[in-house]
Amino acid sequence: MKIALLDTYHPGFLNRFYSAHGGLAAESSSRQTQELIGGFFGTADFYSRHLNDLACSAVDLIGNCVPLQSAWAREHGLSVNSFALRIPYRLFQLPVIGQALVAMRGIVDIAIEQIESLAPDVVYCQDIRFLLPEALARLRKRSRLIVGQIACPLPSPAYIRGYDLILTSFPHFVDRIRAHGVASDYFRIGFDTSVLEALGTVEKDINASFVGGISRHHGKAVPMLEHMARNTPMEFFGYGAESLPRDSAIRARHHGEVWGLDMYRALARSRITLNRHINVAENYANNMRLYEATGVGALLLTDRKDNLGELFEVGKEVVAYSTAEEAAELIHYYLAHPDEAQAIALAGQARTLKEHTYRHRMKELVPLLDRYLQLAAAS
Repeated sequence: MKIALLDTYHPGFLNRFYSAHGGLAAESSSRQTQELIGGFFGTADFYSRHLNDLACSAVDLIGNCVPLQSAWAREHGLSVNSFALRIPYRLFQLPVIGQALVAMRGIVDIAIEQIESLAPDVVYCQDIRFLLPEALARLRKRSRLIVGQIACPLPSPAYIRGYDLILTSFPHFVDRIRAHGVASDYFRIGFDTSVLEALGTVEKDINASFVGGISRHHGKAVPMLEHMARNTPMEFFGYGAESLPRDSAIRARHHGEVWGLDMYRALARSRITLNRHINVAENYANNMRLYEATGVGALLLTDRKDNLGELFEVGKEVVAYSTAEEAAELIHYYLAHPDEAQAIALAGQARTLKEHTYRHRMKELVPLLDRYLQLAAAS
């Protein structure tokens, strides 16, 4: 099975990465891809590496990285100035390195060219808004199955209907997607053990942390985080602090953006770390932080959800809260009882490494994709 894995990286990560790796933009596309994947952003090569171990042929593509995509275009004889940009500039704005994007061939067009050159059986899109419906229709002529994955608010029906199959870590999204006439299945996120190898030994010098973004999708979390800042020793990491009022208690203990391996390191340094799902998760536990935090050995304090017990044993592998007040009390309790906290953290890590790694997930994904490929062939 030949799979093109198309992802997009957050502009904040791309800006910081290229600024820290002077001259990288002038390197070959293969070298840039290798370096970017080594930054451990998102799912990095967590899909492709394990899929290739399972006798698939999987290739990682980072669709919205301007210098990477323009390098690939030059290497393949494509004119980067001959096409107007066909997607909203704000989605891929890279202030440090991307001003030339206005005059550049649309990077979506380049991504399509990349995928077509691979002639994959499966096009697997981690960001289902990246390709317009007409682009998906074009790719369908050169592939057998167009798959999207989502763990954020659903896009318009036109985007949804462009896919043959949409996988989601939101159990409640499956029927909603199927209602649009598109196949959908529940597929969980995970953790990759290569993170532990890259981190090495990390000293736990942060009592409690929140590592994550603050945006309109996290709107309900801000009052809770303010409560944590006022009533616990919590330290904050991530993007979006500039959107908070100047008198925000969070700002005083906010340490800025952390991406990729730095994000994992902030979690690993934490004795306790707080997780809060985005609004669209409704009453279901699903996000990456569940597995990232437990995977690196932090005690995960997460919001109570209906299905949390299906993923971890609450009270023994993770700790759950229902209110800001309860979360603060739990932080104080476990900081005062470090042996109990460590026992839960170790049990949570053991559960993740036993059941929730991307090696496990890819063993689930291959037969799932194969089943839908067979259905597509039969239709």
